[in-house]
Amino acid sequence: MASREFLKILSSARLGDVLAQQKLTDAYLTGAFKTPIQPANALIWLEKSYLLIQNQISERVNSKSPEILKVFQQLATIPLAQTFNSPAFHFGWKSFWQLAEAKSESSLTFAAKWQLADLLINPSNQEVQLQLVDWLKKNNSTTLGEKLASLEFNGLQKIARHYLQELADGSSEFEKQAKDLLIKLQPKNEALSGLWNTWLDSQNEYALAQAAELGLTAAKLTLGLRLAQFEGNKESKSNASLKKAAYWLQLAAKDGDRNAWYTLGEIYRRPQFSGYSAAESDRCFDRAADLGHPQAQLRKGANLWRKREKIEEKVLGLQASYWVWQASQQDVPEAKELLRKILVSCPHPEKNDWHKLAQCADHAINHHAEHKLDLEWLMLCHRIVIANQFNLSKAELLLSEVSQLQHEHCVVVDIRWELPKILPRLIQIETTQQRRALLAAGKVFAGTDPDIEGNLRQRRYRFDQVTDWLSATFSKNLKIQTDTELA
Repeated sequence: MASREFLKILSSARLGDVLAQQKLTDAYLTGAFKTPIQPANALIWLEKSYLLIQNQISERVNSKSPEILKVFQQLATIPLAQTFNSPAFHFGWKSFWQLAEAKSESSLTFAAKWQLADLLINPSNQEVQLQLVDWLKKNNSTTLGEKLASLEFNGLQKIARHYLQELADGSSEFEKQAKDLLIKLQPKNEALSGLWNTWLDSQNEYALAQAAELGLTAAKLTLGLRLAQFEGNKESKSNASLKKAAYWLQLAAKDGDRNAWYTLGEIYRRPQFSGYSAAESDRCFDRAADLGHPQAQLRKGANLWRKREKIEEKVLGLQASYWVWQASQQDVPEAKELLRKILVSCPHPEKNDWHKLAQCADHAINHHAEHKLDLEWLMLCHRIVIANQFNLSKAELLLSEVSQLQHEHCVVVDIRWELPKILPRLIQIETTQQRRALLAAGKVFAGTDPDIEGNLRQRRYRFDQVTDWLSATFSKNLKIQTDTELA
């Protein structure tokens, strides 16, 4: 509901009080007297005061008259683009062109140039621009001078763009707004690359902020990281800075940037951050790990390793070993150290007890058709080769489920299905020979009946038969070959 003071001013304005009309204009622009902000109404009352001033002054009126100057000063604050449907729009349109074309460096001229540029070429006002094209066809000759009346909408846009460039190159109060609009008008890729290069070349903070606003992921990340920096180890950044940092990092994280996710995890762990959340921090670290951040992978692996007793998994430490291994592949020293605690390492098969027998088994595999080996014998030969590569015990050699041994980073030796008291082992895959042995065995074991090898007693009996045959058949040839290689 309008205040009494507003109603009093409105009554005076309707009676032709110029000062009241100008106060009414201010009220509709600023919201004074609890008045709704309505630029269109402001322009209507300003036009009324302008016409009254013209009628009241006896001498020749021009833009330098104090009364008219005051009207134009108010006019410069009215957003022209928001008054298009106002009955007074033609007054604002004509007046702004009159001010813009005046050969002066006054603030009114700058304001008029900015208002026209904003109306005619700002993409945000595209709907108004479409309506303006039709309006100009009917009113251009009566609203503009002879010079501008002959121009079509595109011609007026060219003049407005010239105004915009003048403002951007100058030092008026509209310089920043003009530069922002010029960036918006550039092809996005060109604008982004130009701003990013400016940041890289001169560390221009404004260029960095603009690139971030326009959606460049690297700029969003950089801005977030700069805001999140801490002085030494004192964690002295304020909550306000951390909130701003989190805002930009969240935008970069949505683009899939792993560094943004990792830094968000750090921020959510800061006690001075109002959004502190250990659960959210872990979620961010996990997302960064999924995207390949080495420190996040180490952090996730170490966390899983500490909680391995509470995690439901078939083999304790398997998930932890995977993430620590991923970090170690990116040369994180702490990851390599932790990995040695989780995974067994045996990269030198020539030092293992099964080495000589494995060499014989390898010969048998390569000539199995010639020796007419049964499938069960061939499968056992593959078991011996694998046992040598990973230094398995005899029980592990006989009972391991070969088709389920290999994971991306390790083999899981689990024979609890037959011997419950023997704990599983995780052994790292470190050499090409180890992967080849697993691949070759996997092809043989794939699709075979799990019961074809029999129970433990049958496997032991077959093992004795096969090892005796391997030693008798290939040991002599193997010795001759080894002697030749040494010579």
